Amino acid sequence: MSDPREARAAFRAGLRTTTAGWAPGYAQANLIAVPADLAGDLRDFAERNPKPCPLLDVTEPGATGTRLAEHADLRTDLPGYRVWLDGECVAEVADAREFWRDDIVAFLIGCSFTFEGALIEAGIPVRHLVEGTNVSMYATDRPCEPAGRLTGPLVVSMRPIPAHLVEAASEITSHYPDVHGAPIHSGDPAALGIADLSTPDFGDPVPIGPDDVPVFWACGVTPQAAVMASRPPFAISHAPGHMFVTDVPDRAYRRD
Repeated sequence: MSDPREARAAFRAGLRTTTAGWAPGYAQANLIAVPADLAGDLRDFAERNPKPCPLLDVTEPGATGTRLAEHADLRTDLPGYRVWLDGECVAEVADAREFWRDDIVAFLIGCSFTFEGALIEAGIPVRHLVEGTNVSMYATDRPCEPAGRLTGPLVVSMRPIPAHLVEAASEITSHYPDVHGAPIHSGDPAALGIADLSTPDFGDPVPIGPDDVPVFWACGVTPQAAVMASRPPFAISHAPGHMFVTDVPDRAYRRD
């Protein structure tokens, strides 16, 4: 679906799907929402870890809209949510209205799906789109900078890139710092503490061809890993790969 408003309407109506490739030309965002008494720690966590947590918008407590999309409802307009209690995912739902509270502050964080159109335009294959799967995501052994009550590991997304195109992929994505920017690593996954690419912590395994190099970008699922590690009483997030589709053109986040 090419129109972000139509995409959000389909999700509001109950469609469950990953959003990679949806509304091409428009930015997507991760969601993490916490009670107001944790919002200061989460803002500090994002500001101390800007590579995985580039902030695009932060709402007022209890607000359900965002400046990133007119007439959107953050409680209904994503195709999948996770509800967290004491660091445990207790529900995956298509509608978060039952769980949304008057003191909730929502954080929208840049998503690497936003720069995939630029990769495709440059002739760089995006394997999970070709395969029709979710992107692969892994918790690494690199700790994030803690903030207040929040700590946890860096999470990365992985895209297999033909070896002769790795430099081009890095250069292209470096122009999108608000949606994670250039990769943090390419090559041996063991350098990030990843033992087996076929068993991602989030998302789906993506086939790696004989001439491909695994390339890793910082990932906006990192706050969910912090929730799992720090065990705050309550949070709501997107289901990994089930993003908020904004009205903002992806070119708005390109920096030359």
